[in-house]
This record gives sequence, structure tokens and C-alpha cells, in this order.
Amino acid sequence: TRLLHLHSRSVEIMVMLEKVLGITTQTSSALTCDPNTGQIAYPTGCVVVILNPRQNKQRHIFNTARKTVSALSFSPDGKYIATGENGHRPAVRVWDVEEKTQVSELHGHKHGVACVAFSPNMKYLVSVGYPHDMIVNVWDWKKGTLIASNKISSKVMAISFSEDSYFVTVGHRHVKFWFLDESREFKVNLSTVPLVGRSGLLGELHNNIFCDVACGQGKMSGSTFCISYSGLLCQFNEKRVLEKWIDLKVSLANCICVSEEFIFCGCANGTVRIFHTHNLHYLSDLPKPHHLGIDVAGEEMLRRPGATYSDTIALAFDPRHHWLCCVYKDHSIYIWDVKDTRQVGKVWSDLFHSSFVWNVEVYPEFEDHRGCLPPGSFLTCSSDNTIRFWNLENGTHVDFQKNIYSNNLLKIIYVENNTQHLQDLTNLPDRGENANYLDVKSGVRVMQVSPDGQHLASGDRAGNLRIHELKYMDEVIKVEAHDSEVLCLQYSKPETGMALLASASRDRLIHVLNVEENYKLEQTLDDHSSAITAVRFAGNGEIQMISCGADKSIYFRSAQKVSDGINFIRTHHVAEKTTLYDMDIDITQKYVAVACQDRNVRVYNTASGKQKWCYKGSQGDDGSLLKVQLDPSGTFLATSCSDKSISIIDFHSGECVAKMFGHSEVVTGMKFTFDCKHLITVSGDSCIFIWHLSPEITTCMKQHLMDLDQVQQQRKAREPVWPHQVRGGFLLPICALYEEFYVCFHVAHPDLPPLLLSPAPACVLTNGKLPMWAKRLLGEADNADTAAFNSRVSYQPQGRWAERAAKEPIKTMLDADLNYFTPIKNSSLHDSELEPQNLNRLLSEVRKVSLAQGRGQQEGNLLSWLSQPSPKKILLQTELSSELFLPFLPPRPWLCTMCQSDALVSEAETEMTDVEENFQQTSSLPQTPEQEKYLRNHFETLADAQEAALFQNPRLSISTRFLSSCQKNSRWADIYLYFQPSIRERTI
Repeated sequence: TRLLHLHSRSVEIMVMLEKVLGITTQTSSALTCDPNTGQIAYPTGCVVVILNPRQNKQRHIFNTARKTVSALSFSPDGKYIATGENGHRPAVRVWDVEEKTQVSELHGHKHGVACVAFSPNMKYLVSVGYPHDMIVNVWDWKKGTLIASNKISSKVMAISFSEDSYFVTVGHRHVKFWFLDESREFKVNLSTVPLVGRSGLLGELHNNIFCDVACGQGKMSGSTFCISYSGLLCQFNEKRVLEKWIDLKVSLANCICVSEEFIFCGCANGTVRIFHTHNLHYLSDLPKPHHLGIDVAGEEMLRRPGATYSDTIALAFDPRHHWLCCVYKDHSIYIWDVKDTRQVGKVWSDLFHSSFVWNVEVYPEFEDHRGCLPPGSFLTCSSDNTIRFWNLENGTHVDFQKNIYSNNLLKIIYVENNTQHLQDLTNLPDRGENANYLDVKSGVRVMQVSPDGQHLASGDRAGNLRIHELKYMDEVIKVEAHDSEVLCLQYSKPETGMALLASASRDRLIHVLNVEENYKLEQTLDDHSSAITAVRFAGNGEIQMISCGADKSIYFRSAQKVSDGINFIRTHHVAEKTTLYDMDIDITQKYVAVACQDRNVRVYNTASGKQKWCYKGSQGDDGSLLKVQLDPSGTFLATSCSDKSISIIDFHSGECVAKMFGHSEVVTGMKFTFDCKHLITVSGDSCIFIWHLSPEITTCMKQHLMDLDQVQQQRKAREPVWPHQVRGGFLLPICALYEEFYVCFHVAHPDLPPLLLSPAPACVLTNGKLPMWAKRLLGEADNADTAAFNSRVSYQPQGRWAERAAKEPIKTMLDADLNYFTPIKNSSLHDSELEPQNLNRLLSEVRKVSLAQGRGQQEGNLLSWLSQPSPKKILLQTELSSELFLPFLPPRPWLCTMCQSDALVSEAETEMTDVEENFQQTSSLPQTPEQEKYLRNHFETLADAQEAALFQNPRLSISTRFLSSCQKNSRWADIYLYFQPSIRERTI
């Protein structure tokens, strides 16, 4: 049963944000504490997380404008929270904490809000804009009016209200005291007045960059404390005069926090120094957090000599419990109990990703508890060069018990033990304005868990493929697989009868590895002409591979067994008019859903390649669909759009049942959990969102799974159980066509050494899902999905060449294009060794073309050369067929058929895929500078050609060796040109 009424329900009811694993705080301006309850508030993209550390529970406030939250401040009574945001026409918003609703919206900035603060009497709210705004505003937030404003010539980084009627701003060579005269508000009759400000007397410290400020409390309410990047702690008196300053003796200082007794200074390398407020006497340091590269599952919290710690970037003090919240540069949070500075204890902590999160995978569940991870676990990978294992369940596991660092994090794998990318390099208060995306080629781009849960395959941005075994978390295999970043990894399902791993990359190649033979390379596919965005395995009992790419093509392939392994041949090719970014296959293996740039989801039949449905995948009118993910039952699919929204759509009807937002960057990965209760999304904002699905959606999924199980049980009861095998075939001698072809060629050129002296190799002809034209030629029934493979005798050839066919079905292969249907596996391209070789030797082999070597080549090399889809070779092949062979060969129709095979295949594929409907094309360009820059860096460039030359990369990857083999086999062209000078002159 379908829930057709779901789309009328509100998003809050259908899907709710349950938990956020991440933080986007960059300075203390985006970290605040409720002085009455001790709750901590911090931003996570477009969502404000209100954390109760004692109960480890979160509440969430959504910025309905979908702009990144850049500044936060609790009101003194804790009932309201003010937020600032960045982007076009940002607003200062005031929210009711209990109701989680907006109570005020104030517009007065153009580019972004750097910091906000309530006055002690809660009557006023102050906001400071980004440098291009150059303005500070004072609001009567309850009335929604601007009562005072002034220009600022410096970049302001922090603000603090004193218990008196003034506030202080600090920044680049800037310390300024601003005074509020309430009498002026009534004199000018509610019009905005200039805000009066006076600079602090810095003396010889005027060239410093002051990064944070805090006004004193209680007996020290007349003092103001500020800190500089250079590590200076300064104290100003009521007359704005610099009274004292001390050197913190650190390489860098970032933040400051003041209570009635203590001053806390956050510095580099995890240091937090504690001083007394009355005399600035040094007391002690807080305990340092975990060191970079910590094993959260095995190590205790001990200081290691020579270890590196993350910088402290934000502080917030809880006066009720005497707790200090510290945020570090690696996006970790610690809450310390500082009631006794000599015995500081940790109250709560968590560790998050510090950079783009590219992919998420849900660990499979097993009934016999043979999994390496506890039930409900999932994995994420990031540009911070880590793979993290999470679990939100409260149960315990023998190997993964709760650790002292995080209640949710089980394990961290540091790829190649590289920790230099763990600290966030975009630590800017106006990140949204500058959008400083550091496109370094580091980090894990994609990963996939094997169906048995024992192996984890991961691909990085440099093209390396790694295999980790999950029982002991050891790296067992590392292969230089590609020349560019790996974009997709996919294991084949157990139902297919084979254990394969497909690796696709921006270098437009797909490598197929045999898992059972220690990930031996089986085949390399080069059908795509641009970056491959997705590859999937499909089929029950038979293996299908489907891939899509930025070249707007979808390729359907079937597997066939050969004597030395497995080989994929192309069965269908669908050419679209829009870029294809992602795809997923439903549980029945019958349909594949593709996310398209025009915001449509196109659903194709995996057997025929024909389009089944096409519906809107995003409710907005801007952006492109980047990701699509089906739930475990195949009832709903989730899509992510470049406008940062997420939609849940009924897979069969195309109706949208829920739409969510909250990430500040595009969603790069999504997964439904196997219990059908949660949807996990990850984004470029470094955050992980866990969405709780409504009981209606969960019930619909489980009911569909039960229906499918009943159908499967009935089918098993009616049909005999056939053993799993991969496309059975039978061996035949090589085609007589090839024999006649070379005999005629040798007669025409007696000076050429004979090529057919050795016995002909065997080829495999399978009875799998061939194109319709090939099935008709082989005598199969018209219905490809139900008809069995007919015997050779049942086929009666027709046409002019019927006599020559002589009832041999292998002869019907003459109508197939050798470039697309090659029953002989190319031995020259097969390479089971994955160890690097010498690049100079490869290059020398490519460049060496010897006539003596060419005359000694056997027919296998010639067939290999003819099967390479190179433009030069295709041109030469055509010329050789028309000018070299035809004048000397008898006029036989089968030769003309072979020469026109490209056209026949193209016409047949066009007929198979001519079901596209006409859709109205709308603009899919990004509408904001942030979206445009992010898409250009990570998604739109997928369709760009490789900038580097073919062998400019010194890596000896599988892709490099494959391309070198292609060039090596091109020496046959020079052999033919030697015998035809006219052709040689034209080609050169």
C-alpha cells in the first residue's frame, strides 16, 4: 500500500532531525552558553544545536532562510537566542528557545553578520557585519527597529557587553568602546542616530590583531580583557586605557573567556591558560584534549611526549556548573569542570569530521552476529583523511565498547597515518563571504563495505584504492588504481554468484577486480568519454554492470565467462541530453534510478535499458540533482539538490512526501538505515545529519518488504532452484570469417608473413541478454525476459548469406561491431599484477614500432588492435576495409556487413532507447556564489577534459598501464601503412 496522503503532511511531522554529528563554529562569536541552565548552543550549517551535556541530548532550531549561521548569543535570561547569518541580504534573527520559533527578523547588513550580543537589560541587540558591510547596528529587537548605527573601518572579530551601558568591539588594529545614550532615542523620535564610539588607548600595541574580547564581571565589571593573535593578554580600565598586558608564551592565541574569578585563554596546540582576574597571575593550564591521530577505541587520555594537539578556537563558560566548553580546530568539543582548577575533570566530549564529508555507508546487519561492527553502525569518509565508524545505539559490543572520547564514535581510521589535514584550514569568521575552499588532493572520496561485512574498500582523491579488513582494522591492499580521484566503488551482490569490485574514476575508466582472487584485475572498461559518476551491479544469478557519467551516457553491460576469468560486454547504450550525477538500483534489481542535472529522476529498466518513469526530483526551480538513494524496500527514494535541499519521493508515483533542509553545503551522500527508521545525510559542511522518519513512512517500507518476501517465497515454491552461475557459455573454434579474412589478405599481399599458422584460439559465445538484433540473429524468442536460448538447429538463416552461414550460429556474429562485442578477451590488456612497474620502460615500449616485430605478430594482436576504439584506428580501419581489402577480395556480402557494423549497432541502440519524453528545460545553474564555486570545484568539472597529457602523471596506476597498452597495440597501424604508401601519406 502506498501512502498517497503523505505529501500533504508537514515536514516536521514526516521527518524530524534527531541528531547532528558535527560543528561549524569558527570563533567564540559562534559559541554561547545559557547562564541559567548551562546548555551550549553552536551552529551546524543552517541549524542551531542546543546541547544538554549532562543528558547528552540535542534540540535543534532551523534557520528557515537556509543561510549559514555565523554568530550566536543567548539572552541573559536564557529564553531567547540571537543568530547572525551570511549570504545575500543576511538577517539578524531572534528565536524563542522553548518554542523554537522566530520572534524577530532584523535586516541591516549586506554580506554577513560576524557577531551578535544582547545588552544586559535585554532591551537592545547589537550586530556587527562583515568587513564589506563596515557597519555596527544597535536594535530594539522587540520592536524590530534600528536605533543606532555607525561605520567601522576595520575588520571586527568579536564583541562583548559590559554590565554598564557600553560594549566593546575588537579586530584588526582595532579596540573600540561604544556608548549607548538612551536619552537620544527619545529626542530624535525613533529615528536612527549615530552611535558614539571611542578607541582604546593601545600605545605600542596598536599594530596587533585582536581576535577576542570579554568584559569583566562582578567586582571586575569595570575592566575589559582582550587577546591578540600574537599571544598578548591585555587589560583595559574604565577610561579605555591599557593598564596591563602579559605574554602568554604561545605561538598563537585565538579566544578568551572571563568569569568572576578566572580568565581562560585559548591558544595553539590545545593549550588553555588560566589566569586570575584581579591581578592577571597565572594559575595553571587545562588538560589537553586528545592528540591528533588518537585511537579512540584503544588509548586512554594520557599526554604523549612530542604529540601534536589541535588549536583551541572557541570558549564558553557556564557560571551555574562552573563548566568550560572548548571547541578545537579539529572540530572536537570538550566540556571541562573547572570548579577546582587544580583538579579539572572532563564532563563531556565528542569528535567530528573537520572537512568535507564525501560519503556515508550503513554497515550490513547479520542474524548470526558475525558482523565486525555492532548493529546500527555506519561509516563516513572525509577530506580530513579519516574514515569514522559511528553507532547511535545504546547497546554494548564486545570489541567496540563506549570510549571516553565520544558516545557515538567507535573507531577512526587515519589513512596512511596522515594527520596533517585533521585541523580545519578554513578558520575564518567570514568563511561564507570569502568561501575559501582549499581543493587539496587529499582525503577519502568514496568507500564501500563488502556484502559479507569483512572488507572496506575506499578510494581517495589521488586515485588510490585501499582495502581494509574490518575485524582488526588493518589495511591489507593498496593499489594505484586511477590517475585521478576515485568517484565510485561498488561490490557485486551475493545473488549474482560472483564477488567483484568495480572502481570508477574521473579518468573515465572502470576497473573490475575479482574479490575472491585477492582483488585481481579482471577487466578495464573505457566506454565513457568523461568522468564516471556512478557504477552499479545488478541482476539475480547473472551479473549486470550499469554506469553513468558526465558524458551524458548510461551503459548497460552483461558479464560472460571466459577461460581465464570474466568479461563484461555492452548490451545497451542510452544517450541523454543532460549530465548524469548519480544512480541507484531498487531491491528487485529491475529498475535503476538516475539523478540528472535537469532536476529530474529518470528510471530505466535494467534488462532492456528502456526508460520507465521520469519525474521531478526536487521541488525547487534551481540547481541540479546530485545524489539519489533508494530505501531498503524500494518504496521511497531520497534526492539531494545543489540548492542544499533533500527530498523524499515515492519511487513508483513520483510524489514528494517530505522535503528537508539544514546543511549549509550540498549533500554529498545519503543512506537509509536497514531498520527503515532513519535517513543519514552528509555534506560539504563537515556535518552528519540523522533524520528520524515518521512511523507512517517506516510502516510503508516494512510492509513493502513483507510483500516482496511473500512473492519471493511463492516463486521459490513454484520454480526449481538453479545454481548461481555467471552467464553459461560453450566453446567454439574461432570464426571462419576471420580465417577467410586473413587468407584473402595474405593472397593479396604475398610478401606479408602468414598469420594463421598457429591453431585458432577458442572463443566464448554466451546465451545471456544480448541486444534484440543479436537475439533475433541467434534465434532467440522475441521476449528477451522470458524466452530461453534456442538451440542451433532451430535457427534457419535467411538472406543472401544464408548458404555461407551453414547453420553455424557463430557466423551470425559478423553483424556485430567488433568494437562493442568482442567474444575474445584481449590478453594484451589483461594484467593480474598490481605492483608498479618502471614508467620509462612502458614509455619506451609504446614508442618503439619495429617492422620486424610487426611481421612476427600473431592474429591475436591484430584482433586486439582492431578492437581498440581509437579515432585514428577507426579511420585507418575504414580506409583499409574500403581501399586495401575490397579490391583484392571476392565481392562477398558478409564483408560489407562487417564494414557497416558501426551503423547497424548505432541504429539498433537508437531503436532500443527511443522512449524519451519531452520535458520542459529550465535553468539549472547555481544561483548563489557559494553554490557556484562549490559546484565548479567538485561537480561541474566532472565533464571537463583531462588537463594533463596522457603520460604526464608519473604514477604507474592500472589506468596508466591500460592506456599504455592501448598505445602499444597501435603499432599494427604502422604495419599496414608500410604496405600501402598512399594510405600512409594520407594518414600522416
